[in-house]
Amino acid sequence: MSVKILLDTDIGSDIDDAVCLAYLLANPECELLGITTVTSEAEKRARMASVLCKIAGKDIPIFPGLENPLLIPQKQTKAQQASALRGWNYQKNFPKGEAVQFLRSTIRKFPGEIILLTIGPLTNIGLLFSVDPEIPSLLKGVYSMCGHYLRKNKKLHEIEWNASGDYHASAIVYNSKVKLHRSFGLDVTSKVVMKKKKFKKYFSGHDLFEPIIDFSKSWFAQWNGVMFHDPLAAAAIFNKNICGYERGTVKIEIQKKNSLGLTKWKSKPKGRHQIAVKVDPDKFFENYFSVFK
Repeated sequence: MSVKILLDTDIGSDIDDAVCLAYLLANPECELLGITTVTSEAEKRARMASVLCKIAGKDIPIFPGLENPLLIPQKQTKAQQASALRGWNYQKNFPKGEAVQFLRSTIRKFPGEIILLTIGPLTNIGLLFSVDPEIPSLLKGVYSMCGHYLRKNKKLHEIEWNASGDYHASAIVYNSKVKLHRSFGLDVTSKVVMKKKKFKKYFSGHDLFEPIIDFSKSWFAQWNGVMFHDPLAAAAIFNKNICGYERGTVKIEIQKKNSLGLTKWKSKPKGRHQIAVKVDPDKFFENYFSVFK
């Protein structure tokens, strides 16, 4: 039985967004109802998403969303990977200013059936939950690549980008009453890694991998590997054995100047949030590549 999913993404900055979208498009168990983009150059990000949709042969509704946070300045000002759009076939025209309304109407059309997958800053979702407070209760669940919770690895940033990029929106989302809200933080996503050479080896032999390799050139100009942050959150929707979870409460810091966007975790047996606390990388990669046939 397929799973209805709405994807909210800042594709075009970190290559793992494109890796995640390719997985959703190739997965026969995924019914992708639509894509919304977020942060600066939202239309360029929508174009990138459309490249993958066209290659997959799927007519997925794509809506450029909000380019600026609700209250604070935008820190992610470019979709760097969009420079690779030339040479690819992509959708050129998109609805203007309709992303939040699209999410709202789609969720209301399928109450209790949709999983909202968020893999970027939460601006679109924060506004959605604000304009229609009933929406959280109409979702089957929210899966978010967001936050850094246990913070045992001191080499990782204490404050994670998706949580801090629009921390007011993050606070709105995490204060909302969703039936199931699972978060995949740096604690676990940082353990699912592939070096540049191996990445190029494994991402070959399928049409959907070709634009990913092209988009990844700007990424690999700065980094020597990929952490599969966003694909892990997606794969966990379909395979319950990839991650282990703990229940509790997530709070977003929105007042302390040096900690804005910090995700504060408190374990509670009856808490309304769940965070991934462990991951099996081998099971993840097995699941991820199994859909590309």
